[in-house]
Amino acid sequence: MRQVIVMAWLLIYIYFTNIFIMKTIIVPTDFSPVATNAMNFAADMAVNIKASLMLLHVYQVPVSMTDVPVVLVSADELRKDSELKLKELKESLAHITSDKVKIYTEARMGDIVDELEDVCKHIEPFAVIMGTKGISGVERMLFGSTTLTAIRHLKWPVIVVPPGKEYGTGIKKIGFACDFNKVLENTPVQFIRNMVREFGAELHVLNVDYEQRHFKPETPEESLMLHTLLEELDPKYHFINHKDVEDGINEFAETNNIDLLITIPKKHGLLDNLFKHSSTKELVTQSHVPVMCVHE
Repeated sequence: MRQVIVMAWLLIYIYFTNIFIMKTIIVPTDFSPVATNAMNFAADMAVNIKASLMLLHVYQVPVSMTDVPVVLVSADELRKDSELKLKELKESLAHITSDKVKIYTEARMGDIVDELEDVCKHIEPFAVIMGTKGISGVERMLFGSTTLTAIRHLKWPVIVVPPGKEYGTGIKKIGFACDFNKVLENTPVQFIRNMVREFGAELHVLNVDYEQRHFKPETPEESLMLHTLLEELDPKYHFINHKDVEDGINEFAETNNIDLLITIPKKHGLLDNLFKHSSTKELVTQSHVPVMCVHE
């Protein structure tokens, strides 16, 4: 009898532990069409890689800015409304995925990125998947500048899904944007290996330069170092002659059916460029291909 009880408790422990050990994709949502598209993309990915989904909605109490600030809606009303909408999304996804995916929901009050970061710390997600409207200007991104802020602050991978982009047949070609600069220090080699193996994908290394203006004496050695680090993945190398890095990557990705682009935004200065209205088409906001942003 005692053995049976011990086994029962062990099974319960394994069940609840697996919730946290299992790969989890976090999807922040404001219930907009753009967020819903990113959620559907995430759901298909979750089915493909056998991950669970966490739908997160963060709300704030609206206040009327008059001489005397007035709370327009109570926090309790907002919480109930958020939980109801999340419940509807969960039911819809359960139907779409034929209950193949474990789906969790959470509604929180506070700053979106702060709460998202807190959830990530507890769950250690496989990735955070968000959407973008794909129109120039950071102010037009999902949640205002939230996607960009998440990329800047989160240490976990953030996948930005363009509007209308579907997961389709999966991730079969992964592009990695590399400038062959301090490869050993800056390249998340193990992460790239894991991604390629997870999806069973081809790896394409993309280097954009224009008339070899960025070619340095150490470039051949750095490129050889990268090949040594990634050799087991049998990567294919593409040297793209283009004046603009972001445009060059985007054009190649679309022409060659790349399913996911991996970039290191801090290294390539993309985060700073996204704040400049004078910059050309930015990789994250303009790409028609999902972009996974990873820090060094």
